[in-house]
Amino acid sequence: MNDADPSGNPNPSGHPSDVAFTPSVKAAQARLGSRPLMARAERERPWRTVVTKDLAQFLAQIDSFFLATATADGQPYIQHRGGPPGFLKPLDEKTLGFADFGGNRQYVTVGNLAENDRAHIFLLHHATQQRVKLWGRARIVEGNEALLKLLAMPGYSARIERAILFELTAWDANCQQHIIARYSEAEIAPAIDQLTARIKELEAEVARLRGKDPA
Repeated sequence: MNDADPSGNPNPSGHPSDVAFTPSVKAAQARLGSRPLMARAERERPWRTVVTKDLAQFLAQIDSFFLATATADGQPYIQHRGGPPGFLKPLDEKTLGFADFGGNRQYVTVGNLAENDRAHIFLLHHATQQRVKLWGRARIVEGNEALLKLLAMPGYSARIERAILFELTAWDANCQQHIIARYSEAEIAPAIDQLTARIKELEAEVARLRGKDPA
């Protein structure tokens, strides 16, 4: 983006968090008493503006996220996106990309991005009770076979209609409050396998003690 400084800060005169903490938001923080805390965080723990190693590792676990877009006049829309873990891929330090799999054919996101490229990605990983929020701009890419091949997920049979690229402005990971721990089938499978194996061991031991061969 042309208005970014060399460090990647989208607002050289302020803080990366200004993408969310507008004057109106800061006024609300001041009125409700949190502005000193937020100002300190801006100085001491500024939001990141590039894809870090930690963020890349987090994205590798993600199989679901929410993508927010808006119409030209600001009507918001949130769409769920899902796929195999890691389908939201870092392409460089400022760019994420994902394959747009075939869905309900409403194309609200496609239409919104055609007239307003501002976008937001909200990521929530229930198993580790982590949430990450990314601000940026998104665009549709169609007909780029090399990019579609790069974003394809081996073994996943869903039809890819196009690619969506997300240019990162700023991101933040915040508190775990009110996130209920939940686990996917893949996440609980090792524990179930271990429990099943232990049950078989105990059944065999019971049969031995009774002087019978296990079935």
